[in-house]
Amino acid sequence: MEEIKVSPDYNWFRSTVPLKRIIVDDDDSKVWSLYDAGPKSIRCPIIFLPPVSGTAEVFFQQVLALTGWGYRVISLQYPVYWDLLEFCDGFRKLLDHLQLDKVHLCGASLGGFLAQKFAECTYKSPRVHSLILCNSFSDTSIFNQTWAANSFWLMPAFMLKKIVLGNFAKGPVDPKMADAIDFMVDRLESLNQSDLASRLTLNCQNSYVEPHKIKDVVVTIIDVFDHSALSLEAKEEMYKLYPNARRAHLKTGGNFPYLCRSAEVNLYIQIHLRQFHGTRYAAINPSMVSAEELEVQKTQLTED
Repeated sequence: MEEIKVSPDYNWFRSTVPLKRIIVDDDDSKVWSLYDAGPKSIRCPIIFLPPVSGTAEVFFQQVLALTGWGYRVISLQYPVYWDLLEFCDGFRKLLDHLQLDKVHLCGASLGGFLAQKFAECTYKSPRVHSLILCNSFSDTSIFNQTWAANSFWLMPAFMLKKIVLGNFAKGPVDPKMADAIDFMVDRLESLNQSDLASRLTLNCQNSYVEPHKIKDVVVTIIDVFDHSALSLEAKEEMYKLYPNARRAHLKTGGNFPYLCRSAEVNLYIQIHLRQFHGTRYAAINPSMVSAEELEVQKTQLTED
C-alpha cells in the first residue's frame, strides 16, 4: 500500500521542487497551487492539468523526467471554480501573472477537457500552442450526470468521494496500477468538499468543445486499450473531433497511465514536444537539443 508515496522518486520530487501558491483573482480564497521546474528562461513551457481526483503532485514523474531532459514543466492544481468561463478567466490571469504568452497544455480526463475549453475560449488571441489529451473527453454529456451538476455543491464530501471512486478500476490489476490507484485515492482524500464539488460540477455541467475554434492547435491524444472511466464512444468522439491528431496508444494503464506507465507516457510527451524544437514555442532549453536534431527540425519545417 502507498508504494508511490514512499518511493525515492516521489520523495526526491517533494524535497527538490517547491510548491508555489498564487492568487490572481479578487477573491483571496482562490489559490492556484503549482510546481514550476526547469529553466525559467523558457517562455512556452508545458503545463499539466489534473483529473477530478488529482492534485499537482500526480504528474511528479513527468516533472522529474522532462526537467531532466531540459524542459520547463509546470504542474498545477486549480482553485474552486464553478463554471468554465470563470475557470478560463482565472487560468488566463495565472498565465499573465507568470508572464507566459503561449503554452503547451497536457490534461488528464477533466484536466484535458479544461485544456480544450481554455484553448477554445482564447482562440481569438491564442494562448495554447498545442494540446496533449490523456484519457480525456470533449463532451460532458457522456457522463449522464448533467442533471446532477447543480446539486454537487450541496453534497457532503464523503458522497462526492464515493462518486469519484465509482470510476476507479475494480477487480485485479497489476501491482503498478494498484499503486497508482492507491496514490490517487490518497490524493482524493486530501481534497475538501468545495474542491470536489466544483470539479464534479465542471466535469458534468452541460458543455462540449467547439473544434472549429481550435483547429490550428497541434494535438496528441494519449489513451489506453484496457479498462478506464472513458467509454469507447467517448474515445471515438475525440478521434472524430481531431482527425489530424497524433494518437498514442498504451496497451494498459487504466485511468492513470502517467503514474503506472510513466516511461511510455513521458516518451509520447517528448515526441509531441520535439516538433517545436528550434522554434519560439520550444519548451526545452536549446542547449539540451543536439545540432543534428535541430537541423532535421528545420528541414521538416521548411517542407511543411
